[in-house]
Amino acid sequence: MKVYHTQKGILVEENAIFHLLEQENWDSFINDDHIVANTRSKLNEGNKINEVDAILLNQLKAPVKSQEIWASGVTYYNSKLGREEESKESGGSSFYARVYEADRPELFFKATAHRTVGNGGTVRIRKDSTWNVPEPELSLVITSTGKVIGYTIGNDMSSRSIEGENPLYLPQAKTYDGCAALGPCVLLSYDPLPKNTQIGLIIKRAGTIVFKKEIGIDQIKRELGDIVAYLYRECSFPNGSILMTGTGIIPPNEFTLAIGDEVIISIDGIGSLVNTVG
Repeated sequence: MKVYHTQKGILVEENAIFHLLEQENWDSFINDDHIVANTRSKLNEGNKINEVDAILLNQLKAPVKSQEIWASGVTYYNSKLGREEESKESGGSSFYARVYEADRPELFFKATAHRTVGNGGTVRIRKDSTWNVPEPELSLVITSTGKVIGYTIGNDMSSRSIEGENPLYLPQAKTYDGCAALGPCVLLSYDPLPKNTQIGLIIKRAGTIVFKKEIGIDQIKRELGDIVAYLYRECSFPNGSILMTGTGIIPPNEFTLAIGDEVIISIDGIGSLVNTVG
């Protein structure tokens, strides 16, 4: 089952049949440990909808409202290498090597809904940054009790020049207006995604593919449940949370995003998140 946060309400897709729940509030709807059964109980002929193309094309919102968006870093070996390379001049590369092996994961606050765009929205690169990349990430949708109830696609936009200059600049490299994208939907499931699930990234410039790569979520070093447990240590999330789980796709050092680029992130079973860089 997939659910979409839209301007008209919550659009539910199951077995290629769509229902529109117009009176539902996203915060209370998504923060539900029994969301699958409770959502199915609301579906009927009266809220069945046949014409969904216009909604999916023009009225999608990011699947977030009052939830905090957090992120975990250095969860893939490729990410460890990339972070070490970008920070070697500042002497910070050893921090990333250590956190990759440590029991405690790297966790940082990423964004709120105000700084997040949905499918079709414009993500931004900082004007004071010279080296910028998208980071495609499997993102967990978690309730206030710490239960993972679904999955979405995340783009953790990052300034590698700022982060590489000094690891203490991480909040500025990661958090700013238009720094995150989520969507297009939430795949509701209490079960882990299959280990062979692939994450793909395509970057187009003037219609031409300038970067393309895939990686499997089986390359994530940590157990996702362990990262969630650390996130919920000493932190409460009254409306639930969204956790980006790190990236294993690192464009080469000579690559940086440009205004007008199109970023396409795909995850098996969820769909594709498409954004323009502004």
